[in-house]
Amino acid sequence: MDVGVIGLGRMGRGMAASLVRAGHRVRVWNRSPAGGEGLEGVVPVATAAEAFAGDAAITMLADDAALRAVIVAGGLLDGGTRPGLHLSMSTISVALAEDLAAIHARAGVPYVAAPVFGRPDVAAMGKLNIVAAGDPAAVARAQPLLDAMGARTWAFGSEPHRANAVKLAGNFMLISAIEAMGEAAALVEGHGVTGADLLDLLTNTLFASPVYKNYGALIADHRYEPPGFALKLGAKDIGLALDAAGAAGVPMPFADVLRDTLIAAMDHGDADKDLAALAEVARRRSRTV
Repeated sequence: MDVGVIGLGRMGRGMAASLVRAGHRVRVWNRSPAGGEGLEGVVPVATAAEAFAGDAAITMLADDAALRAVIVAGGLLDGGTRPGLHLSMSTISVALAEDLAAIHARAGVPYVAAPVFGRPDVAAMGKLNIVAAGDPAAVARAQPLLDAMGARTWAFGSEPHRANAVKLAGNFMLISAIEAMGEAAALVEGHGVTGADLLDLLTNTLFASPVYKNYGALIADHRYEPPGFALKLGAKDIGLALDAAGAAGVPMPFADVLRDTLIAAMDHGDADKDLAALAEVARRRSRTV
């Protein structure tokens, strides 16, 4: 397929590389020109409009503001050359996903929400878990691209915003796990046991799952740079989850706790560190540090 990729952060680069490896023709554009440097097999283009064309266009941008700026304010849906479909793979708000679905429908461009679970190394291997929602025919047309980037596509119906709700719920659970590990490690350290020993035990027994094992290892080693998933992006996602919960009338009291803890981490200067650095807040608050 002839596909454009807009957004070449660490995730977008890995996804573009996976598409090239699968034999697709990949045009790329990034807000910062340096984003595409060293990425083999792609065709850099000068404007977002040149990437927003072909059989499909993929956006993997940092947040709502970036996506609105490029797609909506940038007028990409008003141009004469538009893609056969738009795969929005960023983690964005449910409200923006609903707006984008309506805007694309008026423009006659099929819109599929397909946010992902996985860190940059997983993206580079083409092993992401992809949450997809949108018109079934559009999802089916996008499937060769989804297969190139992901280990599995999880379908959540025909309304695109549902995929974004699922993504936010998943990130809420991930950040909750990190907070729990941080507090548990601080607890045992207060009684003379290293947090690393506790996490070695628990992530190989009761909590032997990828999230606990991967983030547990980062917490145990205090290894927070370079970031695979920046803490400030986790804070953004918790804010989006709370917004979505408020819109649906769903109380999320623990999400409020996480928001405050993430703010404390950012105030300490950890915004650009890996999300696992959230665990350090509990240690700093304890009397053992």
